Amino acid sequence: MITTIISIIVVLLILFLFVSCIKIVPQEHAYVIERLGKYLCTWHAGLHFKFPIIDNVINKISLKEQVLDFPPQPVITKDNVSVRVDSVVFAKVFDPKLYTYGVEYPIAGLQNLSATSLRSIIGGMELDTTLSSREQINEDMEVILDKATDSWGLKVNRVELKNIIPPEEIEEVMTKQMRAERERRQTVLEAQAHKESVVSRAEGDKEAKVLAAEAEKEARIALAAGEAESIRLVYEAQAQGLEKLKEANINEGVLKLKGLEALRDIADGRATKIFMPTDLASIVSNLGVASEALGIGDYTEIDKSPVPGKGSYNDSCLKNTSSKVTKEVAGTNASIQVDLENRREDII
Repeated sequence: MITTIISIIVVLLILFLFVSCIKIVPQEHAYVIERLGKYLCTWHAGLHFKFPIIDNVINKISLKEQVLDFPPQPVITKDNVSVRVDSVVFAKVFDPKLYTYGVEYPIAGLQNLSATSLRSIIGGMELDTTLSSREQINEDMEVILDKATDSWGLKVNRVELKNIIPPEEIEEVMTKQMRAERERRQTVLEAQAHKESVVSRAEGDKEAKVLAAEAEKEARIALAAGEAESIRLVYEAQAQGLEKLKEANINEGVLKLKGLEALRDIADGRATKIFMPTDLASIVSNLGVASEALGIGDYTEIDKSPVPGKGSYNDSCLKNTSSKVTKEVAGTNASIQVDLENRREDII
């Protein structure tokens, strides 16, 4: 019975020892294996078996990219201003063996190397240059750290400056400087805007005056052309009237009657002077109505009331708000229309 129990215990121990020698390495991880205290190999992701007692896993390393946020480091700039620089380093293990045997505490070594590199780079810059050259500082830091950590099995992929914190008194001065610079820019922008508005207004006034002058010029040309055309039409109408009278073979009596009608229009009781034809006596002897038509023998008081117009012309497009040139054109059109009507009546 005791032998059986002992056998079972031995079997269980062997199974436990066998199972403990089976190792599964997760993805993006690596195990460094030593045999009898000496480096043997590096296990990557997968199933592995080690000999009991003589083989030992001395380091389990993550191959993922690590984000190392180091505390702010005090740095003195070239112009003797003490600032605190907060940086972040993105690094990845590319050689587990070098990472294990290359340096003791590689992350701490990377932190110290980052601090010294920052002091070396920023120490050669002034404060204003430091604040405006973060990208250049990042590139310089990446080159320095990547070169120095190659022997540690680390690959520095990127370095970023999270923040540059100057002293409080420097921040106050920078705030005042920033406020003054913004006020200066505001003043310059307001002056430029005022200048542009004045120039634009002047250019607009210039264009308006030029357009008004061109419009007045065209209106006067059109007015002159219309007046010339109206005069031509009047004279053509008069010529045609005379031609019609000539073709009608009007006798002497009709002409004398027309002359008396003309005298009647002249002697309408308003004129102070009357032009008498030389053959008035013969006309009176032939036409008994001459004395009545001329008012001979009777005194008629001169009518001094305004003479009624023979015609009028109303422009429906004319308004009180119309321009001076428009009113002049409308008045000229009205006078031309009335004159044409009067001449037409005279011809008839």
